[in-house]
Amino acid sequence: MIKNKRTMLAALIMAGAASFSVAKAEEGPSDMQIAHIAYTAGVLDIRYAHLALAKSENAKVREFAGLMLRDHAAVNDQAVALLTKLGAAPEDNATSRQLVADAKAKRDELSTLDGNAFDRAYAENELGYHQFVNETLETAFIPAADNKEFKDLLKSALAVFEVHEDHAGMMVKSLK
Repeated sequence: MIKNKRTMLAALIMAGAASFSVAKAEEGPSDMQIAHIAYTAGVLDIRYAHLALAKSENAKVREFAGLMLRDHAAVNDQAVALLTKLGAAPEDNATSRQLVADAKAKRDELSTLDGNAFDRAYAENELGYHQFVNETLETAFIPAADNKEFKDLLKSALAVFEVHEDHAGMMVKSLK
C-alpha cells in the first residue's frame, strides 16, 4: 500500500516538473519553485498532524503528530527567514497545486476513519510521505538547488525528515 502511495506521489511530482517550460525542464525546477513545493509539503504535513491530534487517542500517534507540528513549522519558518533575507518569493507551480489537491483527498479519506483504523492509516501515510519527500530532497531538489544557503537549508531539513521517516516506520510496525 505504501509503495502505491509513493508511486502515485512520485508520478504527480514528475508530472508537475514536466509541466515547467522546456528550458526549465532541461534545468529542473528553479530554487523558487523548489521552495514553494517544499514549503507546501511542510504545510500539508502540519495539516495531517492537526487531524491526528483531533482524531487519535493513541499516545504514540499524538506524540508523533506533535513532533510533526513542531519540526515542520520550524523548517518552514527557517525557509521564510531565508527567503526574506534573500528578498525572494517562492514560485507557485503545478506540482505544489497537485500536492494540495491530493492532500485534501487524503485528509478527507482519513477523516472518515476512527480509532485504530485512523491511527494505522495516518502512520502509513506519514511513512510513505516522508519516504517520498526524503528521496525527492536527496535526489532531485538538493542537487538542483543553486543557492548555497538554500541548498544547506534543504540538507538540514532532510536530516530532520529522515528522523521522521524512522519514527513513522516504528509507529507503523507498532500499530499492526
